Formats: sequence, C-alpha cells, structure tokens
Amino acid sequence: MSDLLSYILTAEFGYSMLRVTTPILFAAMGSIVAESSGASNIALEGNMLFAALFGAIGSGLTGSVFWGLIIAIAGGLIISALLIYFGLYLKTDIILSGIALNTLASGGSIFLMYVILHDKGSTSSIKTLVCPNINLPGIENIPVLGDILSGHNILTYFAFLSVIFVWFLLYKTKLGMHIRCVGENAEAAASVGIKIKSVKLVSLLISGVLASLGGAFLSMGYMNGFSRGMVSGRGFIGLAAAAMGQLSPVPTLIASLIFGCADAMSNIMAAMRIPDEFVKLIPYVTTVVGLIVISSWRTWRVKKKRIAALVSAN
Repeated sequence: MSDLLSYILTAEFGYSMLRVTTPILFAAMGSIVAESSGASNIALEGNMLFAALFGAIGSGLTGSVFWGLIIAIAGGLIISALLIYFGLYLKTDIILSGIALNTLASGGSIFLMYVILHDKGSTSSIKTLVCPNINLPGIENIPVLGDILSGHNILTYFAFLSVIFVWFLLYKTKLGMHIRCVGENAEAAASVGIKIKSVKLVSLLISGVLASLGGAFLSMGYMNGFSRGMVSGRGFIGLAAAAMGQLSPVPTLIASLIFGCADAMSNIMAAMRIPDEFVKLIPYVTTVVGLIVISSWRTWRVKKKRIAALVSAN
C-alpha cells in the first residue's frame, strides 16, 4: 500500500492520469453535445472502435499522420451516419440503435481488419504512425508541473481544448442555443421555426467527431496500432462522466479526471503484480460508485426542494 501511495504522489502519475483521461474526455464531450439535443449517442464505443481501426490502417497505408486522423474521423462517422439513419429517419429507438451499432462495431472492426490485413488480432503487420508529442514552451522547464503538463501527445491537448470548444458551442453560439432548446423542449423549439431533425443530426455528427478523436488517440497515441477490444468500455465511461457532470463541460472534465485517475491506478496495480481480475475491475467499479453518488445527490436535492416547498406552503 505504501508503494502504491508513494507512486501516486509523483509527477509521473499525474502525467499518466492526463494521458489515460484523454479518450474518456473526448467521449464525454461528445456525449454532452448529443445529450444536450435530446439525441443520446450510446454508440460512442462504436465510434471509438471504428476510428481506432481506421486511424491505424489509414496512417499505415498512407504514411501520413494527418491523413490517418482524417480517415479515423471518417471511420468513426460511419457509425454516426448509421445511428442518424436508424434513429432520426427510420424512427427506431435511438438507445437500442446505439447498442446494436456498438455490437456491430465490435465484430465489424475485426472483420474489416481481417479483410484488409488478413489478421484478426491486431494491425501489427503494418507500421502505424503516431501523432507527435508536444513540449509546452515555458511550462516544460517548471519543476514537477512541467513533468505533468508538458510532453503529451497532441491529441491530449486537443481533448482538454475540446472542453472549451463544447462550452463555447453550447453557450455562445446560435447553434448551441438551438441544441439546448431542442433538448429541453422540442415542441417549443419547433414552434419558433427550429428544425429539430437538422439540429439533432448536426449534434450527433459533432459527437461522432469528438468520440472519433478519442478512438484515434488510442491507436495513434496511447498505443502504436489497433488491437481487438482496445476501447475497453471507455465510451461507456465517457457517458457516465457526462452524466456525473450533468452535461456541463467543466464538471464533466472533473468527472473524467476522476475516472482517468482510477484507470491510471489500475495500470500501477497491474505493474505491481496485483491479481489481474481485481485490477480490471477498478475503472468500472469507480464508474458504478460515481453514478450511485450522483444519483443519491440528485435524489437528496429533489427531496430538499419538496420539503422547502411544503414548509413555505404552510
């Protein structure tokens, strides 16, 4: 226990925490945009899986990081396009559609990898390119802080910038106002001329792009290449982080960091030869506990308001 605590209180752990938070944060920001419009994107896991696969194969075949990222986003948007088609145009239940697309992505990613590379396990047969790491001028020379904040993959910085992007989109733009209006009361929004289907379509596309960047990070930053099941539930953890943050960017960032901390701790425990079955549980147990806490807190707030209303009425 003392060894674990001594490692947690280091700059290396802080660096690792920000690194593993990256895909969770991208997924969480994507969830906020979609949920704010009333169109739940349960297919975040599928977005990330396809993006990770397409990014690895795209960068390997084109020999370009830039085109690898573009292909990764395009791959993730395939899932978004299917979700939009089923949920908005065929009027199927969007939650069930998202679950079905996650299942499709899980098996489809392996099928496509076999068709293209004749390999069912990973993309090790081709050389996948990795997005560059960036040293922050001025910050990299600061003791401890520089070791934590500087030298990350460029997509890690994009993930934290996405918090600002989502906040600005939702609260400072006309599109963001329309997204929130549709999410809060679709009928009222339609009565003033807002096109509900178009707003939800754009929201799901933006959500898909953000989730796809998280998937691209996994195969072009966190690891060098794609392997089956590499997303490991991070899309669902992103959904939980957005729920804990009540669809607000900054609280969701804090929730994502909590889950990232749990993920980083599980990596440390794995290195310390703690039983693998226990280590793999940590991120998911943290997710469940977090949802229980936020649910209990919301219930307490509702009860408090009801009691206050009764007191004032009497």
